Amino acid sequence: MSDVIIVGGGVMGAATACFLARDHGAAVTVVERDPSFARASSSLSLSSIRQQFSQPVNMALSRWSIDFLRRVAAELAVTDESPAIGLVEPGYLYLATPAGAASLRDVHALQRREGVDVALLSPAALSARFPWLAVDDLALGSLGLSGEGWFDGPALHRAFRRKAKACGARFVDAEAQGFDTAAGRVTGVRSADGMRVVGDAFVIAGGAWSAPLGQALGFTLPVSARKRDVFVLETPAALPGCPLVIDPSGFWFRTEGSLILAGGPPRGDDPAEAPLDQIDHGLFDDQLWPTLAARVPALEALRVRSAWAGYYEMNAFDHNGLAGRLPGWGNAFTACGFSGHGMQQAPAVGWSMARLIAGLDAPLIEALTPQRLLDGRPLLEANVI
Repeated sequence: MSDVIIVGGGVMGAATACFLARDHGAAVTVVERDPSFARASSSLSLSSIRQQFSQPVNMALSRWSIDFLRRVAAELAVTDESPAIGLVEPGYLYLATPAGAASLRDVHALQRREGVDVALLSPAALSARFPWLAVDDLALGSLGLSGEGWFDGPALHRAFRRKAKACGARFVDAEAQGFDTAAGRVTGVRSADGMRVVGDAFVIAGGAWSAPLGQALGFTLPVSARKRDVFVLETPAALPGCPLVIDPSGFWFRTEGSLILAGGPPRGDDPAEAPLDQIDHGLFDDQLWPTLAARVPALEALRVRSAWAGYYEMNAFDHNGLAGRLPGWGNAFTACGFSGHGMQQAPAVGWSMARLIAGLDAPLIEALTPQRLLDGRPLLEANVI
């Protein structure tokens, strides 16, 4: 197979590189501006996985990915070393007040038709299963019974890079600044230091910073970096069997060993590329803590141990990933804009992108084609956390 150049070495680029090199024998070069990945979504992701989406394409991608993650030790082994990503599957729990119950039932019916292992629980059933949960204001809960949970995302990212390198992929430290083109095809990537990398196929996988790369090829990718804060909490309370809980307020929490991780939508404006070191502690003090204490009374006694922030690569068009051929170009592709669910879907998307670039069918990502931007066909995802 011909040379493939991938701009962006985060988990989406690394997964695509891995599958191209491993499954299709491609000569792959990954161009990455920051080999430390200090600000990359791949490094700062909460690394959770769910199938409780409102769009079938997202359910299918996560179903493929969870199956891959369960066998990742064998899939991404290099010689006698196998990666460990600490996958656990306690599920997701979506809670609804009476105002949201009808919507939860509707999406539950769709999920069941798509084969998602999910159950609707009454307040009494919720209380019996999770006695630490306050249910007085609730009408319904939707619990993933299997195929949902969390894992070590940076470990998965490292495993994809390591496997890709073992299969012959080359990783280059450089900042892509533009492309060379001729006759409707991309011929090379130019870096800020004057280096030029030539190839036969090119993939934009720059995460939250993909838009300038698309613009360099005359295509608008409506993707930008949107900061989300995560708070690490210490509490003497025990929450046995705790899934990742999404409160009707939009706030969420889950356990991490003896700790609790929690977060929610930002207050007020959601500016692009807000500084990651400016944690909004007021969000926790004024909104998140009162919400947590009301939903789980035992959490009234807790303290913030630490906090971090990471970027969603937000697709403003419809909050869904853009994966496929870049319109107007015969040999340019993109995989970006996954709006908070890129880490969990990277295995499925990377495998599909590799097939597409190799000239094979890739039905898993057909609905995510960037062509829908030009056609004005948003694929709206209602279940965005």
